[in-house]
Formats: sequence, C-alpha cells, structure tokens
Amino acid sequence: MSATDPRPRPGPPPHPRAYTVELKPRTADEEGHTDHGATLRVAAVVATGKWGASGYPRYEGDGVQAEIDPRTRTVEAVTVDGEELPYGWMAEVAQDA
Repeated sequence: MSATDPRPRPGPPPHPRAYTVELKPRTADEEGHTDHGATLRVAAVVATGKWGASGYPRYEGDGVQAEIDPRTRTVEAVTVDGEELPYGWMAEVAQDA
C-alpha cells in the first residue's frame, strides 16, 4: 500500500479494560528459584485511557497505579499508595484476570 492508499489501516489491538494486580514480597526464594511468595495485596485496576511513561496503558484502582503491557500481561511500572514498591517486591497480573 502507498501513503495515499485510502483503505483503513489496523491500529494497535485494544487493551483490556481491567486487570487484577497481585503484590508479592520477593523475586526468588532462598535457593534462587523464581518464587514470588504469597500474595500480600490484591488490587482491581481499570484503564484510565492514558498511556504511561513506559509506553503502556495506565490502570488505576485500590491505591495502585500500574502500566501494563497487554500483550504479555507484564506490569511494567507500578506505585502503591503513591509510593514505589519496597525493594524486591513484585507486581503481577493475576492468572485468572
């Protein structure tokens, strides 16, 4: 197609309207295996219609602001109650979301 082609071009895929984000206390267990530990807090976040500094859609809810990659379901940036997560903590999209 040329730049003057009148056919509509597909835009980026729509991102989900909401996710459940789980906050966990660690990146690995004592042996170094990927094990984020038990969920310490759960937040239901909804799309704000804005894009974050990471380039991904921004979601907010329950004191959590998160930027989530809709393709990989990875939390790319997060604050909780206006603060960064403590060192070593993780934020994940819940599996059933």
